[in-house]
Amino acid sequence: MEPKHFCQSCSMPIDEVALRGTEFDGSPSEEYCKYCYAHGMFIQPSMTLEEMTNLIMEKMEEQRIPNDIIEAAVARLPDLKRWQRHISS
Repeated sequence: MEPKHFCQSCSMPIDEVALRGTEFDGSPSEEYCKYCYAHGMFIQPSMTLEEMTNLIMEKMEEQRIPNDIIEAAVARLPDLKRWQRHISS
């Protein structure tokens, strides 16, 4: 089954509620995963798009994810909500 929701910071699928970060009130985030976002804030607020790209590639390679899937995840990054703020600034 194809994922429908992706983290708007790292592009990880977040269809499962357990993978979602939390808002200030403790509710699950609709936009971000638990690895990027907790308690209504980014876990690494100063991270750059380049740093995120390198991190994603490293983590996905460690998990032996096929290169075409890694490339698709990385290509999606600049279009995600978190990085749009930096591009338009």
